[in-house]
Amino acid sequence: MEVFARSECSDQDRLVLEVRDYQPSDEQAWLRCRVLSFLGTAYFDDVIPAKKSPAFGAELVAVDSEPFSESWTSRWRGRLATIDTIAVHPDHQRRGIGTRLLEQACSRAVGLGAATIEAWTRDDEPVLRWYRSRGFSESSHYLHVYADYYTSPREPTDPVQSRPGLEPIKVFLHAELGCGAEMRERFSRVHLCRRFVRPVGDTS
Repeated sequence: MEVFARSECSDQDRLVLEVRDYQPSDEQAWLRCRVLSFLGTAYFDDVIPAKKSPAFGAELVAVDSEPFSESWTSRWRGRLATIDTIAVHPDHQRRGIGTRLLEQACSRAVGLGAATIEAWTRDDEPVLRWYRSRGFSESSHYLHVYADYYTSPREPTDPVQSRPGLEPIKVFLHAELGCGAEMRERFSRVHLCRRFVRPVGDTS
């Protein structure tokens, strides 16, 4: 979903970094890492209380001198590998850790038979630059729309229907790209969701 490491770390930093498979005992640190790394991005409120592992694929974590600092998760569908989460703890960003995790992820994807790896993200410019500089290209787009009737009570209520005893407070919607101007005029929070793809193996 998101990546925040954007520069290479030194050889000394690389020596203390271990990339290994995720273990159940990593869960709480993984959750904290995810929340903190998302905080300054368009995914700031995407908080989950428990980690769900993919049915098939790989889960990698990068461990530094602290018990747990970075995480990466993926799932596979046929020859397509999807990055579910890639996040670097704010205290360890800009040291090349995200790049190292991505390299390991691509290698693992090839070993599992994937030809392409994809990632979905929103409109955080540093993240977009990171993916583009690592060989990803954008292939499709749609909109994430938030209707928040608590903080923005004047937003239109037509996307959802109220009924006796049930009143919408916050609603998350998907919209077609062509509706962008209309959605931004009507709602205060609209994100462009982008699909990035990169070949990683034999595409024949």
